[in-house]
Amino acid sequence: MGMSPVIKYTLARVGLFAAVFAALFPIDLDIFIKLAIALIASAGFSFILLRGLRDQVANQMAASAERRQAEKDRLRAALAGDDEPKRED
Repeated sequence: MGMSPVIKYTLARVGLFAAVFAALFPIDLDIFIKLAIALIASAGFSFILLRGLRDQVANQMAASAERRQAEKDRLRAALAGDDEPKRED
């Protein structure tokens, strides 16, 4: 099984931030200004460059939400007595 899309996306975002910050490092600016520029620029780059990973994360989250809702519905039905308990022989 591969790495989770959430982890891939997070690592890609951190990598973009680090790359932009490294590119700004030789420029003579205050460190906080460099960090702010790197944060804003990496957000913009990630919006464009990481669309595929972002879609994978959204799909994974939607599937998880559907599974949780189905489990909640199943448990509610069981608690309401609508579901016959399974017999184990």
